[in-house]
Amino acid sequence: MAIQIGDMAPDFALQADDGTTVQLSALRGRTVIIYFYPKDDTPGCTTQSCGFRDRYAEVTAADAIVLGISPDSVKSHVAFKRKFDLPFPLLADVDHTVCEAYGVWSEKSMYGKKYMGVTRSHVVVAPDGTFADVQIKVSPEESISRALQQLTK
Repeated sequence: MAIQIGDMAPDFALQADDGTTVQLSALRGRTVIIYFYPKDDTPGCTTQSCGFRDRYAEVTAADAIVLGISPDSVKSHVAFKRKFDLPFPLLADVDHTVCEAYGVWSEKSMYGKKYMGVTRSHVVVAPDGTFADVQIKVSPEESISRALQQLTK
């Protein structure tokens, strides 16, 4: 089932890179950009993450917050966040339950080999908990621009 604008965002609670647990429903009243990426410290994922880092002041100026989610471990997230000085939480979805709930866990193919993985995407969750924007298969370079367009509507 594909998620759509206006749907209620599935709630989740995931461990962040700082050891805390982040629960989406606890952030009601705020706009939340959630970006999903396949793997820490890979070229496209670094581009996407650093895009959110580089324009983070624009996100906070719009009273929004950013959460990055991948199936990597908390330990991997700590190193990735430190290496690129990312100012927002990275959440560990090691069993890909949240990625599945958001429809971004899908079959991929590389060099003829099929495997399951994260489709690079982002969503903007409105203060009421519904999707204001859904971008599945977004390019790493365009992810932040598209998310910011939604914040300024």
